[in-house]
Amino acid sequence: MSRRTRRWVLAVGMLAVAALYAAAALRMPHFGGGHHPYGDRAVAAALSRHTANVISSVNFDLRAFDTLGEESILFASVLGTVVLLRQTRDEREVAPAPAEVAAPVRRYALIMLPVALLSGLYVIAHGQLSPGGGFQGGVVVATSLHLLYIGADYHALERIRPVGLYEVGDAAGEAAYLVLGVAGLLGGSAFLANTLLPYGTFNTLASGGTVPLLNAAVGMEVACAVVVLLARFLDQAVEIEDGDVKKGGNGS
Repeated sequence: MSRRTRRWVLAVGMLAVAALYAAAALRMPHFGGGHHPYGDRAVAAALSRHTANVISSVNFDLRAFDTLGEESILFASVLGTVVLLRQTRDEREVAPAPAEVAAPVRRYALIMLPVALLSGLYVIAHGQLSPGGGFQGGVVVATSLHLLYIGADYHALERIRPVGLYEVGDAAGEAAYLVLGVAGLLGGSAFLANTLLPYGTFNTLASGGTVPLLNAAVGMEVACAVVVLLARFLDQAVEIEDGDVKKGGNGS
């Protein structure tokens, strides 16, 4: 294909996209108006399935397949990081030097660690009821564990962060989401359809059908993925050094 032909193909494609965008924009409701078709339908669907948080209903019910894609992007990113930052034969591990932490910083970090951890778990568990959910709560849970690194040292973090278990948890969270989707197919409905469980009583933890389960699966995957991701970068920063660098030198 010649350069001129490729340019014509590109121009035709861009014109087609522009025409579709213009047609969609002309049919959009006016900014600040009171008529919002998608919002009205989303609220109605959330209420019909007893999901108090409409955003969670959209994420884990109306467009649960899109959320699977977003979760898979994080999973693939962590997998790629683990492969790229694995220890090679010309590298060796050295024990990081003990860090000196100011007493006020240590006290604040150790006090905030359980508070942040419980807050993250609360956000995950109540994702179908109030703002938040698996993505946000998972990040909070993973971050809370690293307060021990700030308030103590790297060895203390390692004791509560067996990376292998978190790698398993990352894969288990991803697999749980897929299993729930396949269960919908086996139940005679669509993939990830919210038809497996009763919708329960509105505004309770057991409400929303499969929304709480999908939300919990995402929370587990995100929390474990962020821990594994930070572990690999911290290993490079404080543990793994080039074989030619003497012990006590700068990390690679």
